[in-house]
Amino acid sequence: MNGAESLVHTLLRSGVDTCFANPGTSEMHFVAALDRIPGMRCVLGLAEGVVTGAADGYARMAGKPACTLLHCGPGLANGLANLHNARRAHTAVVNIVGDQATYHRPLDAPLTAETEGWARGVSAWTRSAVSAATVGSDAALAVQEASAYPGQIATLILPADTAWTEGGVIAEPLAPLPPSLAAPHVVEQIARLVRRGEPTLLLLGNNALGAEALDLANRIAQATGAALMAQGSNARMARGRGRVPVERVPYVVDQAVAALAPYRHVVLVGATAPVAFFAYPGKPGYLHSPDAHIHVLARAEQDAADALRRLADALGAPQAAAPDPGPRPEAARGAPGPEAVAQTLAATMPDDAVIVDEAVSFGRGFFPGTRAAPPHDWLQITGGAIGCGMPLATGAAVGAPGRRVVALQADGSAMYTLQALWTQAREKLDVTTILLSNRKYAILLGELANVGANPGRTALDMMDLSNPTLEWTRLAEGMGVEAARAEDCETLADLIGQASKRRGPFLIELMI
Repeated sequence: MNGAESLVHTLLRSGVDTCFANPGTSEMHFVAALDRIPGMRCVLGLAEGVVTGAADGYARMAGKPACTLLHCGPGLANGLANLHNARRAHTAVVNIVGDQATYHRPLDAPLTAETEGWARGVSAWTRSAVSAATVGSDAALAVQEASAYPGQIATLILPADTAWTEGGVIAEPLAPLPPSLAAPHVVEQIARLVRRGEPTLLLLGNNALGAEALDLANRIAQATGAALMAQGSNARMARGRGRVPVERVPYVVDQAVAALAPYRHVVLVGATAPVAFFAYPGKPGYLHSPDAHIHVLARAEQDAADALRRLADALGAPQAAAPDPGPRPEAARGAPGPEAVAQTLAATMPDDAVIVDEAVSFGRGFFPGTRAAPPHDWLQITGGAIGCGMPLATGAAVGAPGRRVVALQADGSAMYTLQALWTQAREKLDVTTILLSNRKYAILLGELANVGANPGRTALDMMDLSNPTLEWTRLAEGMGVEAARAEDCETLADLIGQASKRRGPFLIELMI
């Protein structure tokens, strides 16, 4: 048995049965091992950003890591932006990165790179294999580290000779590391705080946004008068009818400052203190009131649901039903503005859908308008590196088979990783992409104003995607995905309904 074979066997024994791959020469023995050893689903991505983003979406939905297969340092570098997003989402990912053979590395061949250094910027754990005999144990440790609560990135660099050399040893899976819990005295302190009745906000993030955790937070809010809000960007949130609705901290600084101004106390529950996405002249970095006190019930790496449960019990908070969002809306008619698109989406999305949101500026109005939709999960871009939406949707569809994925996708960021459509077609994934086509970088036009710039023709041209025009129905069809165009909400509703009843991917180019 060679090192590559021991790697595949160990990954499978450790529960990793899906590999998103874009391999090269250094990884051919790993590829051959995947061919010889049954049990691993291999999903090909035509660009590394698709591979790493899909691994992120898969783990968010499957609740366990996939592995990636990347070609040497440059292949890893091509995937770093979506690994950055995955790190911010606390997603479990095991990266397998090929490398030069140990004895060839000193020759400084063209693909030789500082692979470990690049990996460390996004990884909680990084190791280079040193021999075929240790590859299996390295892989078992990588899976254990990636699975550490609530999830993190582990990168195993595999020099080619450690893969092809005989002497590989299959390692047994390592026991999962237990999650860290909030200390009892912290729960008691927060219980005393919220009993005081002062204006208090529970700011929720990460695993505080599952359906059960939201029910617990609602119990606390109903018993104490505390308000609930989610941080601005979240890996996964349970939403829709029967779930407790919470709004997010707004992206726009002035709106966020106004939303947080009433609260004297901000209690972080799996969230971080709210800060502006960027610095702006004359505007604050922290978004909460300067007079507000920040408290921590559970850090991001702690079990926030457990902390909420113990806090609710300490308060004697009774069960509380989720607020009734009212009737499910009818699809809107006419021009597709943000509110109308949200209304149409709420009216037409299938039950138990997975919504992947990279709608960027146009999508800021989607959240309130989908409260009365059927139960669904909402996945966001978490690290601000655009180009994650289509890969996230691809991975989510692999990780949640049987559920329709609806990707809300801005056109500019879609161009970063449009190759994901090819993977969706190849794998026959149930993904409906609503491509929001305004043919410009709308968010950057807003940022020009936010930073006080005075744009001229050159600056405005750099925000324009209409010269030449992007033809998304043709781009999708060229990738093997059926597509159609909608210019009003009636057509959008019809196309969402048709896509939800069929198998495989479909793209709707929505002209906005």
